Amino acid sequence: GFAMPIREGKAQEIYIVMSGEMMALYAANNIAKGILKYAHSGGVRLGGLICNERQTDRELDLAEALASRLNSKLIHFVPRDNIVQHAELRKMSVIQYAPDSKQAGEYRALAEKIHANS
Repeated sequence: GFAMPIREGKAQEIYIVMSGEMMALYAANNIAKGILKYAHSGGVRLGGLICNERQTDRELDLAEALASRLNSKLIHFVPRDNIVQHAELRKMSVIQYAPDSKQAGEYRALAEKIHANS
């Protein structure tokens, strides 16, 4: 898994991509605990959570609550958009397929937030 790159000093900052579904929240919590276990010895930090929307009930609230519980932050809430599947069918990224789309703007905003958080 992810422990070896942390121990070897190959990671400085880790972002967990998750959704608001219960199993995804559970997995994100466990991954965060693993990161914290190696944080001191590997010099790595949890940069935050990124929620990939699945359109479940209270998804944003649950993602923000988990981030708070982990003493972290929700870096970005990526809305669900079918343009992602259209781009995938063409073996392209959303930014390649539809550079002026709202979803492409979401990915650019996410990149800017990660860059500013480093």
